[in-house]
Amino acid sequence: MLTVGADAAWVEERLGRGELACPDCGGPLGPWGWARARVLRGGLAPVAVRPRRSRCRSCGVSHVLLPVFALLRRADVVTVIGAALAAKAAGAGARTVAAALGRPVETVRGWVRRFGGRAEAVRVAFTAFADAVAAVAGASVAVRSRWPGIGEVPPWLLAAAVSGGRLLAPGWP
Repeated sequence: MLTVGADAAWVEERLGRGELACPDCGGPLGPWGWARARVLRGGLAPVAVRPRRSRCRSCGVSHVLLPVFALLRRADVVTVIGAALAAKAAGAGARTVAAALGRPVETVRGWVRRFGGRAEAVRVAFTAFADAVAAVAGASVAVRSRWPGIGEVPPWLLAAAVSGGRLLAPGWP
């Protein structure tokens, strides 16, 4: 499963040119049929989707390309689920949230339980990226402070220099 953009034409174009990468080996993905069509419950109206299937041209593994507004094995779009989680975090009860969204209370409770069980891992995943970006920016400020005569040091130029150009390379750091 690979999450892709919501614009099917854009995804199809990139897939045809081999611009989407296999999450397993990094090789180019090519078109390989379709997953089953389904209807997701949207915020205002149902959303029909027919996810594209792809196959890696290098390792041969197939992947379903899930639109970014959908979550794996969920019948509701992510914005509805996110609204429920945000309302619960703000103190609303599951019954109140379910009524406001027009969803069964058991469904809302399931989302809350599942997210609650993964809350720490989700927090780490989101803050680790932000912390890394902040660390690059902080290092740039520290360099200017330590050696004021060199002038401005753009954070991403510093990141490229410190990493020896391997900032995005496998195995670095």
